[in-house]
Amino acid sequence: MGVSTSSTLPFDRFEEVRRAALDPRPVSGLTHRFYRYPARFSPQFAAAAIEAFSKPGDLVLDPYMGGATTIVEAIARGRRAVGCDLNSLAMFIARAKTSVLSADDRNTVKTWADSVVPGLSYWFTPDDLDKFVCAHRTQNLNLPAARPIKKILALALRSLNDLSKDATTLARCALLNVGQWALNGSGRQPTLNEFRQRLQSTVHEMLAGVDSLKERLDVRCPSPVLINDSAAAIGVHEPFLSGTKADLVVSSPPYPGIHILYHRWQVDGRRETAAPYWLAECSDGHGASFYNFAYRSENAAEKYFTESLKTLTAVRKVMRDGALFVQLIAFANPKRHLERYLANMEEAGFVEGRTGHSRIWRCVPSRRWHATLKGALPSSREVVLIHRAV
Repeated sequence: MGVSTSSTLPFDRFEEVRRAALDPRPVSGLTHRFYRYPARFSPQFAAAAIEAFSKPGDLVLDPYMGGATTIVEAIARGRRAVGCDLNSLAMFIARAKTSVLSADDRNTVKTWADSVVPGLSYWFTPDDLDKFVCAHRTQNLNLPAARPIKKILALALRSLNDLSKDATTLARCALLNVGQWALNGSGRQPTLNEFRQRLQSTVHEMLAGVDSLKERLDVRCPSPVLINDSAAAIGVHEPFLSGTKADLVVSSPPYPGIHILYHRWQVDGRRETAAPYWLAECSDGHGASFYNFAYRSENAAEKYFTESLKTLTAVRKVMRDGALFVQLIAFANPKRHLERYLANMEEAGFVEGRTGHSRIWRCVPSRRWHATLKGALPSSREVVLIHRAV
């Protein structure tokens, strides 16, 4: 079953989005490099879609927010923004990426990086260090190669006691960034000196990103609204509960049949750790299927599409009539899954917008995704779908 193509899009705007989708440049700019969220949504694509299909003051929604790429690009362009994600780690990252630091907080974080970080010593074991180590979230960090990094991270967390809330959020995000670099699938564990140097330089880069975003913000636009819930429940949260409607949706939903670890790192091969939640000080207790709508087996496809339809239907209800839903999505089995996904979009109340050209497909390198289907796995090919709410 296919989706009607009666909704047409302006050719020039479609071409702008096409060029951005095919842009091979790595993720960069503003606060986008704060953390490597697994989906690695393209800032160029999000920015092009926002510029092409909305105007300043419009409300831009990302119901599967992930690393908050759409939210950052929206507020940098004078749009109001709402992000939703059921992952508390995504919420933490979004807050870190969109917070505007005061001058005092900025100086505090810089002083911490320049004065405290270089002195973090593996040989220092304070009596209260155990308070800063969460045993169930640091599973597999007791491996010989990871143990020194774990201790330095615990010492760094201990050193944040005197920082303000916003300053602590940025510092924790820096620890998350560098911890991921050091531990997640790393072939060679860095030395502690390399780790300290990387942490210090990362804080400086993050502060520059905060400054860059601050320069772009329109003081007339409110801070983004961040919702920690399933997209299926988005309508019970403000601003939608009061009747506000989204003017544009730009997002990248979970991908059917493709295994993505949104909630874990893999240490020393495939040994998983919940250390991201330890460093971000947020809660987790779910398996991969919770964040992917279903597990990665082909047998779970039915559950994926059932959950997907619930969220798409809820998203349609908070969009104004005629608003566009622009998304990047990949499929483990494009021939089968794309058709089913398009049927879901139609049932939820959308019609696909086309210009007479074929859909945009993009190859995304350097992704650690795994699908369980046999044969060639196209899990690093994404398609751009643009639908209108009808």
